[in-house]
This record gives sequence, C-alpha cells and structure tokens, in this order.
Amino acid sequence: MREVSVQRLKDGDVLAKEIYSSNGKILLGKGVVLKSQFINRLRQLDMHGIYIEDDLTSDIIIEDVISDQHRFNAMSAIEKSCKTIQTGKNKEINIKEAVSNIVQDILFQKEIMISLMDMRNIDNRVYAHSVNVCVLSCVLGKGLGLPVDKLNDLAQGALLHDVGIVNLPSEILNKRGPLTNDEKEVYQNHTTEGYDIVRKKAQTSIIIAHMAYQHHEWTNGNGYPRKLKGPSIHPLAEIVAVADFYDCLIHGSPGIPRVLPHVACEILMANAGVRFRHELIHIFLQHIAAYPTGYTVKLNNGETGVIVGQNKGLPTRPIVRVFDGKVNLSQVKVAEYNLVQERTLFIDYIIE
Repeated sequence: MREVSVQRLKDGDVLAKEIYSSNGKILLGKGVVLKSQFINRLRQLDMHGIYIEDDLTSDIIIEDVISDQHRFNAMSAIEKSCKTIQTGKNKEINIKEAVSNIVQDILFQKEIMISLMDMRNIDNRVYAHSVNVCVLSCVLGKGLGLPVDKLNDLAQGALLHDVGIVNLPSEILNKRGPLTNDEKEVYQNHTTEGYDIVRKKAQTSIIIAHMAYQHHEWTNGNGYPRKLKGPSIHPLAEIVAVADFYDCLIHGSPGIPRVLPHVACEILMANAGVRFRHELIHIFLQHIAAYPTGYTVKLNNGETGVIVGQNKGLPTRPIVRVFDGKVNLSQVKVAEYNLVQERTLFIDYIIE
C-alpha cells in the first residue's frame, strides 16, 4: 500500500485501509474501488490523504502501534465523555479501560517507529486528535522509562487534554490560519476549562487535570495560561505538550496550518530548549518517521519512489523503492535504496 493525497485520487483507485467515523462505523471499507462520488465525499470531509493499493507496493504493510479495535474504543470513549460534558450531565467519564488497552499495546511493542497516518475527517478530528496524543504520549513515556502506573495516568491525561474545547465555536475549531486576538483569547481558555472539568470528576486525579491545564505551557515561560517555566511544569504535562504539538502540526489545528511530517520534526527540533526540554524532543524523535512508510518521495537524483522501510534512530534516512519503466508491469524496473548506505542520495521532497 502507499499513501496518496485525496486531491490526487482517481477513479479506480483501491482503498487499502478502512475509513471510520468517530463512533467506529466504517465509512468506506478496505478493498473498495473508489468512484468519483466517493472521492468527492472524501474531499468534502476535508481528508488530506488515504492509503491505496497498487501492484508495485502490495507487499508494504503499515501497522499501527495499537490495534484498530483499541483505537476505536478510545475514540468512542472520548467522544462519549465530550458529549456528556456538552450536555451538562453530572456523569462520570469512563476512559480507564480504553487507555489501559493503549498502554498495554505500546508496552508490548519492542521497537516503535510511528509511520501510520490516521485518516481523520471533519466529523472526528477532535476525537482522533485526542487518541493520537494519547498514543504519542505513551510512546514518549515508554521511551523515558515511566512505570506502568505513571503511563496509565499519562494516557488518561493525554486522552482528556482537550476536553476544554468541547463548547468552543466550530469556526474556531476548524480554523487553520492565524487566529485573531479575540479568537486566540477564546481558544486559550480551553486549558482552564479542561482543568475545571477534569478535577471535578471522581474517577480522575488532580494530576490528570493538570495535564489539561498545563499542556500549552512552555519551558521558557512563554506559554499559557499561567506562564509556568521549566520545573514548575508537571513532567507528565510536558510529555502531553510534545505529543499535542506534533499532532497539531501534521494534521492542522486552530491557528496551526498542517505541515508534512519531516517539516514537523524540524519544527520540534527548533523548539527544543524553547517550548520543550531537549531530552523530550531527543527521545520523541527517535520514534517518529520523518518520512513515513508508504509516502511517495522525490530523490535528489531525480528518481521517484515510495518509502518501504525505516532505520531506527535515523528518521531522515529511510529505505526507498524506486520504479523505472512503463505502466506495463513487465517493463518496470524496481530498485531499493537504503539511504543509510547510499550516502549521496537524499530526499528532496514528499509528493502529495
């Protein structure tokens, strides 16, 4: 399979991974042959890219770091929690089982290199973001050597980090360009709202509430809402902040336009020592594929290829399969370059 921009889809492309709604229902199933009406609908849902099958990349399997079922269960759990909050009902939020499953999935993995793009759409982007931040936070927490009980606290806080946005206007939530000063003031209040919501729930702790409160604080003191600095920021909130910022970069967020993964990695590195502690960025980027498996890239020698593998610890030097030939498969010449070994080859850019 390979990733392709929704804008470049054409009739006859075959879907390689299911596309789900926020409640876990399948919108389009694996193996569906895409027709114009399906492609138009995907564009209306504001999806950026999906995975498709083709004969030249049929052996590429891109696995998530958690099971599909556990991802959907977590998405359903955070959706129910947000809707409970929106209705004003004084009910407890039930996420412990969902986050425990995520933690166990991640602990089970020996080596983690995140390549999979979650195919979120306009109706599930808030919940998909929360689940992704949960997963990314747990990966970083594991890399830091946190014990299981701390990982479970971290996972709960990460999944609930954005509950304060549930009552924000949709025009702010869906905006990707710069926010006005008034919009920024409204948006930034979600940290305090989230803290107030979470701390009142019996099934959560004050530590979990502080992850919602502090995930926009900066290590240099220029964050919000309290301009905390360095050691004044809770260590688990620092982890959530890294995961949240990265996911906002690669998928877009209020006031943050979407960028490609390798650009997001560069931005994270530029923020080490400014927005985040150096140690957190160093460990986090060890587990992030700057050029994710399945993406199509242009090399500096003019060849076009698909990322088919990763080299752990060297996120900018993946394995690339290039194709040279006609559409007729019998005429196609296939070669693979391991960019760790091919020192004069570099990726110029990702082809969306």
